[in-house]
Amino acid sequence: MKKEEFIFCPLGGSGEIGMNMNLYAYGNQENRKWIIVDIGVTFADDTIPGVDLIYADPGFIVDKKEDLIGLVLTHAHEDHIGAIAHIWPKLLCNIYATPFTSVLIKEKFKEKKIDIEDKLKIVELNGKIQLGPFNIEFVTLTHSILEPNGLSIQTSSGTVLHTGDWKCDPNPLIGEKINEKKLKQIGDQGVLAMICDSTNVFNSGRSGSELDVRNSLLKIMINKQKRIIITSFASNVARMESVFYCAKKIGRQISLVGRSMHRIYKAAKQCGYLNNLTEPVDARKAKNISREKIVYLCTGNQGEPNGAMMRISNGIHPDVFIEPGDTVIFSSKIIPGNEKKLYGLHNLLVKNNIEVISEENEFVHVSGHPNREDLKDMYNWVKPKSIIPVHGEYRHMSEHINFARKMQIPYPVKVENGDMVQLFPGEKPKVFDKAPVGRIYVDGNISVGEESQSIKDRKNLSYNGFLEITIIINNNGSMTKKPIISFRGIPNNDENSNFVSDMEDQIRKICKTFSLNNSNQEYNLIEALKTNCRKIVKEKTGKRPYTNINLVRI
Repeated sequence: MKKEEFIFCPLGGSGEIGMNMNLYAYGNQENRKWIIVDIGVTFADDTIPGVDLIYADPGFIVDKKEDLIGLVLTHAHEDHIGAIAHIWPKLLCNIYATPFTSVLIKEKFKEKKIDIEDKLKIVELNGKIQLGPFNIEFVTLTHSILEPNGLSIQTSSGTVLHTGDWKCDPNPLIGEKINEKKLKQIGDQGVLAMICDSTNVFNSGRSGSELDVRNSLLKIMINKQKRIIITSFASNVARMESVFYCAKKIGRQISLVGRSMHRIYKAAKQCGYLNNLTEPVDARKAKNISREKIVYLCTGNQGEPNGAMMRISNGIHPDVFIEPGDTVIFSSKIIPGNEKKLYGLHNLLVKNNIEVISEENEFVHVSGHPNREDLKDMYNWVKPKSIIPVHGEYRHMSEHINFARKMQIPYPVKVENGDMVQLFPGEKPKVFDKAPVGRIYVDGNISVGEESQSIKDRKNLSYNGFLEITIIINNNGSMTKKPIISFRGIPNNDENSNFVSDMEDQIRKICKTFSLNNSNQEYNLIEALKTNCRKIVKEKTGKRPYTNINLVRI
């Protein structure tokens, strides 16, 4: 029989931050079983108009779904579970997650009206599951969300530790501390490879503790006389509890603002967390509480256009008002790429005499990912034979390889999405093949490929505008009146105002060269009109608009 192989293959999350989707396989070529670890999304930017979410193309594993024996989730952040309701219907496998993650997954499927109860298997914290040749042990870690887990994936050929997202927080406030004892036990038994978070590999020292943030927030809030609005990641339940704690300490009531904030609060309560907190005040009632007696905790910390913070700042939120002298605390990281819109929001607030506090001028946030000292701890506990950096851009993963070499890891391996890494057999892991990879865009509520015509058309519309021409033809094959020309998004002023009349003349000339009675020539006529009309607009305005031609016979 052919030798058993232990394989790792990332479809997303390697060479980028977000969109995490990782595959593991074990067996020989004739009988190979697969599992998926995480199934997340990333968020689109302004270069893809109309698209909010992107996830990894699952085609490679969909083709192998008969040999897929489970989907295992490390934690409930969107970049690890956000694509589940889009991809799972093509897989129909069992899903394994801890209680808090399971509650949020159920909500996602409920929105899609998919019954997942029979397929969702809840795993207790530090629990174990057996999936075919994989003996998987959940290892409690600390992160910026409840119930983050590393996965010890054991086979008869060796063990891999998949860290997921983590940090070393000695005082996480909610949830258990990192299971250092279990990590050391796994390391003592021998680890073929550690698949490890790379996000903060450039940062020296430690990533910090939620307790330190709580103490700092209390010092800041106790000196504020007017309304306090705090915006943070809704998923950071420890930060949420800290705001409740601080509000109570300074004699204020608290109100939650934003759908995500309410959803996470309810999920945490359902799983037995946040039980000793004062009940939050409904935002509709909170506006009747005096400014010096209320704290709002809201979504929108990255300056999202429809986030609660942006709506409050623009004065269009129905329940929350902001006035000069109030304070807004951005208790979150400025995510790279969001600087422009976030600084725009800061400037808007400052212009209106609102005090803005962020990580730039006060200690109001700690990361959920490991800095270099945290990484050293993990390396010393696990002592892996090989390290494979994931969850980072290429620059992060390259630096992580350098760090691993300094930590004297024998076989660090640099990968990118699609690389199939043979962890066993062999003296050291190696990339031996390439799986097809790509991105799927969620366009409205439909998933489309990167080369989708709808995406191409919308990009063209956003850059060049839209031109529509309607030509009315009678039974004799003649134009009954001048063409109807309408356009959107094409610059127009006194200098180029004659481009419409130039187009009308050109349309008449072109129509005379075709027999309008001959329906077989319609396609050629339409293409000729498109080409020539776009050319005129290009000469007059510099734009090549998306063009639509209507031939109407009466």
